Amino acid sequence: MIKEILVHTEGGVMTITLNRLERKNSITLAMYGAMADAIAAADADPAVRVVVLQGHETVFSAGNDIGDFLDRPASGMESPAFRFLRGLPTFSKPLVAAVCGPAVGIGTTLLFHCDLVYAGDNAAFSMPFVNLGLCPEAASSLLVPQMLGYHRAAEALLLGEPFMVEAALEVGLVNRVVPPTEANGVAQAAARKLAAKPISALVETKRLMKQGQQQRVLQQMADEGAIFSRLLVEPAAKEAFTAFMEKRHPDFSKL
Repeated sequence: MIKEILVHTEGGVMTITLNRLERKNSITLAMYGAMADAIAAADADPAVRVVVLQGHETVFSAGNDIGDFLDRPASGMESPAFRFLRGLPTFSKPLVAAVCGPAVGIGTTLLFHCDLVYAGDNAAFSMPFVNLGLCPEAASSLLVPQMLGYHRAAEALLLGEPFMVEAALEVGLVNRVVPPTEANGVAQAAARKLAAKPISALVETKRLMKQGQQQRVLQQMADEGAIFSRLLVEPAAKEAFTAFMEKRHPDFSKL
């Protein structure tokens, strides 16, 4: 495991903590790989009954680390990023998240695969893929319209407009809003409650609730991944990333 991803297991609960606060928990390929490995290990380990994903009380994740992403773009469905993405909808046990502060890109889209989400009242969600010349990922082009409704989804995905925790609570993306200092603790308490229940009943209930959806989600991920990889090398994405690194607004007027 790497220092930017902390994994701790106790009482049947595996906690995966984003631990790169100096870079706002932006995610590198190495971090994706570590999280993918942890989730796979949790699914295979009968001693683990629940997984909790959490960040810091001030920030969940700023999304992909742009510098790392440019140096080592995701390539192929076996890349660490895609392994992590595929691990979310195929994880058979309860998946709980605690979210505080900014949740950008994957920081928001991964939440659509969680069973319970607890948010600090400072949480802010955004999916600015189009603004980077890209398309959605993590099957968010399917799951966001399902949960938010088409027009709110269009604001979030076409305009890239952020939405605050009150809107997330209204549409059901989060279960409860608490002070940021309490979010991780509330998620842990819920995880302990889950861990005390019969695992076979938890797994079968989750499977039944998601029955018929998993293959569609995985296919949507594959479709998004193919388009994402193509768009990544096109001029709009190159302009967006260059502008980001140069701290200026991108110019798409000729693209």
